[in-house]
Amino acid sequence: MALVAEQHKFKLKKDDMVELVAGKDKGKRGKILRILRDRDRVVVEGLNIVKKTKKRRSQQERGGIIEIEAAIHASNVMIVCKKCGKPVRIGYKIDGEKKTRVCRKCGEAL
Repeated sequence: MALVAEQHKFKLKKDDMVELVAGKDKGKRGKILRILRDRDRVVVEGLNIVKKTKKRRSQQERGGIIEIEAAIHASNVMIVCKKCGKPVRIGYKIDGEKKTRVCRKCGEAL
């Protein structure tokens, strides 16, 4: 029997501006580059930087220690409202057939 990872629904989307609310980079902001639904994690541009050793693959390519963005648990980031300028929770507003994400503080569409 194979284990299948359950994928959860995310309110966050790629290219959303988010702020870290926990961890070593708490308070910093960045754009979501990737969403890893099976592990409930997101990769944010410029945050949670880790050093990784990279092996040389060819004569032209360099090996050595590189710095890359590591994944952060989705619960540790909050979306930043364009109007408020603060990290907020996401709500939904349904207009007929269309469902839009809205700021819970000011009601502005995200």
